[in-house]
This record gives sequence, C-alpha cells and structure tokens, in this order.
Amino acid sequence: MPLPSARVRHRREPLRRTPGRLRRSFAGAAVGALLVTLLAVTGPASLTAPAQAASLTEVTGFGSNPGNLRMFRYVPDGLPAGRPLVVAMHGCTQSAGGFDDETGWTTWADQWGFALLLPQQQSANNLNNCFNWFEAGDIRRDAGEALSIKQMTDRMKADVGSDPARVHATGLSAGAVMTNVVLAAYPDVFAAGAPVAGLPYACATSVVAAYSCMNPGTDLTPAAWAAKVRDAHPGYAGPWPAVSVWQGTTDTTVVPANLTETVEQWTAVHGTDTTPDATDTVNGYPHAVYRDSGGRAVVETYTITGTGHGQPVDPGTGAEQCGTAGAYLLDADICAAYHIGRFWGLAEDGGGTGPGAPAQRAVIPGTAADDGYVKASADGAGAAVGALEATMGAAVGRGADGRHNRTLLSFDTSVVPDDATVTRAHVTVTRASGGGDPWAGGNRLLVDVRTGCFGASCATAAEDWAAPATADGAAELVRFTSGSADSTAFTGINRGGPTQLRLRLADPPAAAAYLFLRTGAEARLTVEWE
Repeated sequence: MPLPSARVRHRREPLRRTPGRLRRSFAGAAVGALLVTLLAVTGPASLTAPAQAASLTEVTGFGSNPGNLRMFRYVPDGLPAGRPLVVAMHGCTQSAGGFDDETGWTTWADQWGFALLLPQQQSANNLNNCFNWFEAGDIRRDAGEALSIKQMTDRMKADVGSDPARVHATGLSAGAVMTNVVLAAYPDVFAAGAPVAGLPYACATSVVAAYSCMNPGTDLTPAAWAAKVRDAHPGYAGPWPAVSVWQGTTDTTVVPANLTETVEQWTAVHGTDTTPDATDTVNGYPHAVYRDSGGRAVVETYTITGTGHGQPVDPGTGAEQCGTAGAYLLDADICAAYHIGRFWGLAEDGGGTGPGAPAQRAVIPGTAADDGYVKASADGAGAAVGALEATMGAAVGRGADGRHNRTLLSFDTSVVPDDATVTRAHVTVTRASGGGDPWAGGNRLLVDVRTGCFGASCATAAEDWAAPATADGAAELVRFTSGSADSTAFTGINRGGPTQLRLRLADPPAAAAYLFLRTGAEARLTVEWE
C-alpha cells in the first residue's frame, strides 16, 4: 500500500504528560493500517484484553512505565529463587495470553524451572498491538517501551528472585525486533536473546524506513550495524548477549535478508566474523553456529526452509515438541522455544519442576588413550589400526590409499547413576581436516553405540571395524565443513562404565572422501538423565 503523506509524531509531547495521552495519536487509522502491512497481519486486529489463562496473571505498578505497556507473568508453582527469567514478546495482533502456551514457553517453564514475563502492547499505543520497534523514542535506553520492559524485568527479579545473570529475551516479528532492542539497550540486563522473524536493532526509526527494512531489507556493513548496538549504551564494553536468530525462507513480510543483516550485527558486536564455525541440520533445517575467540557460541541461526512469517512450533507430546498451530504459529515440525531454551542453557542447569525435566546433565570428554581409527577394505578385510591419530586425528571415510576408515571414540559414562533414565545423549565432534565430500550422493555419517567396549578392551583394535554394536546407526552427523557439530540424539548409554561410539559412512565411497576428527577432550558426549 502507498505510504501516508503525513503522520502525527507521538513523541513530540513532553514526557511529563501521561503515557496514554502521549500515544493515542499514534492509533490513527492510516498508520494502523500501515502497520498491518508492515507485519503481514491479514486478519482482524486483536484489540481486547488477552485470553484469560488460569496461571497467567497481570502485574501492575511495576514502575513509571513510559511505554504504557501491560505486564503479564507465568510463574510455575513452587519455583525457587535463583532460577532464570525469560521475557517473551508477542507479534502484531497477538497478546500475552496468546503467546505463552501456544509457543511452548509455559511447557518449558514448568519442565526446566524458570519464570516467564510477557509484556503486552496496547491499542492506545498502536492500533494493531505491534510493539513500536521503529519509533526512536521507544528503542533507546531508559525511554519508552524499552524502559517499560526493563522495569517489568526488575519487578520480576524482585518478586520471584530471578537470577540476574540468567535473564533472556525472545519475540516474534515486532516482538523479535523489540528483542534486539532490549538486548542492545540493556546488554547489562539480558544475557541472551532470540529474535524470530525479526530485523537488526535500529534498522528503522520511522514508518517509511520500516517498509524498506522489512522488504527488501537494508544492507549495511557489519561494522555499521555493530555501531548502532554500541551507541545504544555508550561506554559499555561487554559482555554482550548471545543471540539465536530464526527465519523462514519464504517469509515475504520480513525477508530472509534480515537474518544475514542480524547475524552481521551481532557477530561484529562480539568481534567475530560471519563465517560459521559449525553447520549442521536440526529436524531437517539448516543450523549454523558462530563462536568468539574463546570458543563460546555467541550467535546461532536456524533457517526454516519452506516456511513463511511466524513462530515455528511442533505440536505433540514428544520430548522436544511444543506449541499449538495457529495464525503466525507455524507447524514446522520443530519447536523453536525448545531449541532456543537449550541454546540459552535452560535445559542443562536442572531445577525443572515438571515431568520429563532432565534432573542431571554431564558433558564427558573422550578418553584419549582409547580413541583412534581402524582402516580396512570395503568389506572389512585386512583391518588394521590407523597410524595418523596422534598427528592428524581419527579418520572417517575412504582415504587416498583406498582404505575405508572408521573412528572409535570412548567415554567414561560411569557418572550416570545405575537407576537413571537417560532422556537424551549426543556426541560433539570437531573437524581437523578432510578431503572430498563424504556426504556426496546422499551418503550418511552414522554413529554406532556400544554400551561397553566393541572389543575385548576399549583400546582401539582391528576387531573394532566390524564388531557388533548395541545399536547400529543410533545417531547421525549431518554434513559440516568446519568447526564442531552435534549428532542427532540417542539414549543407549552404559550407566556403570564406558560407552563407545563408532563413526562410519553408511556406504563406501567410490573415490577418496574423508575427514579427520579430533579425539580426546575435543570429542564430547553430552548425557541428560532423570
């Protein structure tokens, strides 16, 4: 639709006037209709109070509230002090009551044990209940909607004793951009964030600019994007929030170019580059991780292929499922809230209050003395222990000598109690070098699991090439070209002693195609149990 020729600038009135009066002028029909277009809202605007939920409660009197927002919270029964806090912000036409359980956040609040804060926009501020992410007065530190959200956060920390070091923010669409706003304006408050279908911080400070930011996108250098974040809190030198960025590839409202620009902004803030250190697929979707100089994952991306504008959910009762499909809640067979929570470490630090919460977690380094690789012909004949493990790493795939290699990794899993129920395990490997493409032609890199040792002992031996596994192909490592990668999940872990993994290609390559993996402490087995 065409841009309006003029609009009322609601921030021109002095701040001593009431927030409601400041912002009512912004609810004009032309601007409201424009915002529907800006955030791809095709249905009627949600102008009423949020749907009532038994355990979702409104909080008033949380501060001066210059942004004139409403505050809702969900606190699991019996939540102790010192637990994390998640701030979740809805998109246009949505409400706090339609963004808690529908996205899955209440599920994980119950299971993992954290408090949930849900700010809500009002139609007096924005006709279609969009957070005003393009208004200069709302995205600055200590002003407007950004300050209101910070005041809500302070109230939550005071009321429920949330851990101030574990406060996180996420949101969809307009809420996603406000996520970047609070991360930039208050990096001293928020440890991490996750914008879903959002834009970089300060891409627009007017309605006109908002159009081009969303589609076709605004292309700035990483340094220019980073400068906008640093300018939001001058003099602040870190640490900066870690960021999980989610984007659908067929989103025509907030086009995929915004994922690239957001990655450029936050990687530059963290002082790293825009080349991912690890790539894999999760539930069939491309996933990339960017690490800082200390090896910490500071940015990650999920590219949700074939999906449009909305929050990915995966309705069901499985261990990784959540949410309810609906308008801008897309049944994409992946629960964004689950994977975001894991990136933030919410699943790993225990304290869950509901069934299925992992009570314990261990990250176990490989046993260097037992790790190695075995080479043989394609049918396993002439198996022998590889000789390059100490200098090159452990090999997988067909080498230049025509031999076929399988890697053995050993882990002491006796830390897992005998009566534990293992809910999830995965192995993390780091690529040292390689040649060719072991995954060419649809080949698969499989993980066989042995609860114990493949051979008479766990030391790598020729017999390990073909020794029977407890579970053949229990997990898989999808294609990655650098850095580290996590396997898919499995559960077969030896509770009383060692667990061995054998990494092999499903099909013998017709030509040289291999990779060398680092062993010992650079191979890790993560185990969660109840």
